[in-house]
Amino acid sequence: MARGFIKKRGKNYTVIYPLRGKRKWEAVGPSKREAQRVLTERLEAINKGTYRDLPKVTFQEFAEKWLREYCRTAIKPSTLRGYQNWLRKHLIPFFGYMRLADITPEDVQTYVSEKLDEGKLSPKSINNSLVPLKKMLTIAVRWGYLRSNPARYVEKPRENHQEMDFLTPDEVRLFLENVSEEFYPFFLTAVMTGMRRGELLGLQWGDIDWENGMIHVRRSLWGGRFQTPKSRGSLRAIVMSSTLAHTLKKYRLRSAPNDKDLVFASRAGTFLDGDNLVKREFLPALRRAGLRKIRFHDLRHTYVTMLIAQGENVKFIQSQVGHASIQTTLDRYGHVMPETNASVGERLDATLGFCWSTRNGSKTVAKPPKTTPTLKVVVPGTRRAPGT
Repeated sequence: MARGFIKKRGKNYTVIYPLRGKRKWEAVGPSKREAQRVLTERLEAINKGTYRDLPKVTFQEFAEKWLREYCRTAIKPSTLRGYQNWLRKHLIPFFGYMRLADITPEDVQTYVSEKLDEGKLSPKSINNSLVPLKKMLTIAVRWGYLRSNPARYVEKPRENHQEMDFLTPDEVRLFLENVSEEFYPFFLTAVMTGMRRGELLGLQWGDIDWENGMIHVRRSLWGGRFQTPKSRGSLRAIVMSSTLAHTLKKYRLRSAPNDKDLVFASRAGTFLDGDNLVKREFLPALRRAGLRKIRFHDLRHTYVTMLIAQGENVKFIQSQVGHASIQTTLDRYGHVMPETNASVGERLDATLGFCWSTRNGSKTVAKPPKTTPTLKVVVPGTRRAPGT
């Protein structure tokens, strides 16, 4: 009966077991429990005679197979384009010559370290490149090309926190005063709904519920064709203000119909080019308004900060922007929320009757109780004295 053992090498564990008269070394990762599971599984397969060798393919060969046979049908075209770029520019140049089954957790960690040392990619970009790597290796395990995912336990580099930018209400008004008349409805909709650029460009008149004052986000535009929104949560209904509804109604009356029923279309009735729109309309409007340069996506942040400032419920905000979870909303905008809660301490005092406001606006602070209640502590297992 075959027997093996576990050995720790640096931060990772390796399992060693006999195979065809030789010792087989297999790197697992930093989890000893996982290493024990892998060793048990390998020995059981060897003893039962069901152990089989892994296919001999290189990282590049499997990457091309994964893109061709899995990604083209399982993910959106925009995501596919991103994965192709990460593989072509970074992952294949590093792992491409290696046999897929020989890649270890240490190799993946070395990739992260070298990318950091090069300084050409930010920590966030490196973490983004790990997304297709992990997904691809997970499929490799599922298809029988790997026994475990060597990228599973990789330590991600810490990302530098970048403060998001947004316009204040005064800056929003100034910006809208300086956009061209033709695109005023487009930018007003962006500011007052927080829709992503692709969602705006894919909006159809049939998505607007005039009676109930709602805009339904049902699709996005990418690469000149419709696709489903970013996530399931992105399919949503956004409350439309009276001002926005009035503006869009007037805009519809003067807009020529188009075959795709687009709300925002070119003069020829075709899809608008998002990049061209930012370059020729958005950035020039910021310059004319004398405002700093921001990203188009920052109009989405502007919408959220306005909702926060007017005291909207966080769960409602999540539903309006289409975040998959409320945690995403809190993580992304939590640092803005304390600014709207500056008087929380005073409200707590008011709740307990320690302070109140007089008619002239001055505040009177109530005196604390003359006697402080005595805190009685009862030790479990003891009796209380009479009267306590």
